[in-house]
Amino acid sequence: MKTSDFDYFLPPECIAQHPVEPRHNSRLMVLNRANDSIQHTIFWNITEYLHPGDILVVNQTRVIPARIYAHKETGGKLEILLLRRVDDHTWEALIGGKRPRKGKSFMINEHLHGTIIEELEESRRLVRFNQPVEPYLERIGQMPLPPYIHEPLRDPERYQTIFARQPGSAAAPTAGLHFTSELIERIAQMGIQFAEVTLHVGLDTFMPVHEENPLEHKIHTEWCELTEETAQKINAAKKEGGRIIAVGTTSVRTLETAAQYAREGEWVGAVSGATSLYILPGYTFRAVDAMITNFHLPRSTLIMLVSAFAGRERILNAYKVAIEQGYRFYSFGDAMLIL
Repeated sequence: MKTSDFDYFLPPECIAQHPVEPRHNSRLMVLNRANDSIQHTIFWNITEYLHPGDILVVNQTRVIPARIYAHKETGGKLEILLLRRVDDHTWEALIGGKRPRKGKSFMINEHLHGTIIEELEESRRLVRFNQPVEPYLERIGQMPLPPYIHEPLRDPERYQTIFARQPGSAAAPTAGLHFTSELIERIAQMGIQFAEVTLHVGLDTFMPVHEENPLEHKIHTEWCELTEETAQKINAAKKEGGRIIAVGTTSVRTLETAAQYAREGEWVGAVSGATSLYILPGYTFRAVDAMITNFHLPRSTLIMLVSAFAGRERILNAYKVAIEQGYRFYSFGDAMLIL
């Protein structure tokens, strides 16, 4: 297995620069693993592929305005992208431009300043602020859109899912962006449940794997939580014959992490903490029966994850078809349902 096995060419015009309105009007490719069929519809019609008793597992994380600007002691500008909260005052962050060394201080405003306390890999740093930064973010922060989106976002809420409750992500769990309140009500009326989990998304999710052997890649660690109450709800639905359908790769990662804590006769257990689960072809899924996902970047851990679920050749063929059919790719793009 090589990283190049997960490469494909995407014409730039296929990268969605803005979301469709309404959200549920995005296109939907339905990929059936049982018979290798591919069907084309819109997301509103996903109900045609869901069954009473199924349970949709969604990520309730909320994107924070994590891109902030500061000044170094020398007066130079500093761009800081908050990735992961370590404690009340400390964050792991990406530092743009000429990156400061350990011990260097910076100022954001008269009340908020910080210090680089540790140098991590490449442009990563551990940053300690003089006080919690969260209360300031709505005023000083900007929404951290992925670098392949070049058009400004008029409404920052458009980069939040309808499920967003728990602040902490540097990027949106984009499969959830296709749901609207009307669609959720329609699904619920079919006797289909929703379950909420939390995984705070780091930007590593979107980064290509640079190592030739993907097994040598150091997978990103993200914080996730699936409560005991939610575990009971998911296990009960599965015992009654329903399918566990993950909405997005972040929900997949949370569910499969929780599967490691399942008791005998169960599919998931409660979990709260960091996960470094790395899902590659050859992985045996223990919880997820089907998944809703977007179209992912080449050579990324996400295309490797969906390839582990559906098969590499099947996924690459589906992506080829999607490009030919004019599907929109990446965060604001169209969706795929893998059955």
